[in-house]
Amino acid sequence: MSAAGLERPQVVVHAQQSLNYTVFDCKWVPRSARLLCLGSAPRGTGVLQLYELRGGRLLLLSEVSGGRSDSAGRPREAERSPLPPAEAPGNGGLRGQPQHLVSAPGPACCSGRRRSRSAAALGVGARVSFPVNLEAPEIPVYSVKGHKEIINSIDGVGGLGIGEGAPEIVTGSRDGTVKVWDPRQKETPVANMEPAQGESKRDCWTVAFGNAYNQEERVVCAGYDNGDIKLFDLRTMSLRWETNIKNGVCSVEFDRKDVNMNKLVATSLEGKFHVFDMRTQHPTKGFASVSEKAHKSTIWQVRHLPQNRDVFMTSGGAGSLHLWKYEYPAQRSKKDSEGAEMGVAGSVSLLQNVTLSTQPISSLDWSPDKKGLCVCGAFDQTVRVLIVTKLNKV
Repeated sequence: MSAAGLERPQVVVHAQQSLNYTVFDCKWVPRSARLLCLGSAPRGTGVLQLYELRGGRLLLLSEVSGGRSDSAGRPREAERSPLPPAEAPGNGGLRGQPQHLVSAPGPACCSGRRRSRSAAALGVGARVSFPVNLEAPEIPVYSVKGHKEIINSIDGVGGLGIGEGAPEIVTGSRDGTVKVWDPRQKETPVANMEPAQGESKRDCWTVAFGNAYNQEERVVCAGYDNGDIKLFDLRTMSLRWETNIKNGVCSVEFDRKDVNMNKLVATSLEGKFHVFDMRTQHPTKGFASVSEKAHKSTIWQVRHLPQNRDVFMTSGGAGSLHLWKYEYPAQRSKKDSEGAEMGVAGSVSLLQNVTLSTQPISSLDWSPDKKGLCVCGAFDQTVRVLIVTKLNKV
């Protein structure tokens, strides 16, 4: 490798764990060295596992599978505690196949010391469950039959320092609806975005919160199987903007949820991603964007580095990861011929790419605490903890 190549960020596999199920999603537990994995066993039941990174290895701490909790290192009473069926209202077993989860930290006091307690929300089939107490996953949790068909995507914001305002969860489903939930209001969503009467429903593949920089402002971005991207304003309860990128939208993410809208990245089935500058919206042209053909196959995920929102990583259907950096233009807006403000898109540059698997990498998450630490899950039934070096030099 040349000297110039050594100066670029490197992607190193720090630890990996083979699984006996297909992993759909994985997330870091904030303020800890723990991570969550969830997926589907061959018999069709859901699996949720909690791992801890210790000495270059992943140690299984607890597991909930098929409606039963198996907790390593816990009293035998907890290990034997079966979870009630998930289809009974208010129960938190994993009878269905969970697709995605979102995790967030919460403080707790124990024996006079402050420690980290964490919870997660997940979508199982058409049901939304939250919060799941990771320290006692065998305890039944509140859940609701939120959609008529399977939940494809879930995201959360607020309440715990991740954006201002109320704690809320958004879900996108195959039934074509996008719903926002507040765990303090049972059974009924606080917002329901669905096709107008007479419109054909489209499969919603991905959802993301953004613009949560104060108590009032908040938006939800949703991506659909036909290439539609829709931006819903939750303050005015209106459709603020929509566009189409001509191929199914696999993943959308704002560079930060808790700031005034800055950038949005959307990935597609054809291996292309689009970066939208969300600071200036033109009355007719919308938001300026730049696109890049990144992978030779589907781009399953995009995730921004929490410590540097201009750096993001995409995961591909050929088992590859690409690390990118967005460069702002000299001037982010200009006036058109009629004097209206319009955005100016920047450019993206490839920092590094690596192939880790022969199967699609379907999930990806950066550690919010350790810069360069990330986890990914692939359809080869393996979860990998990665270290990305030299990020302080990009």
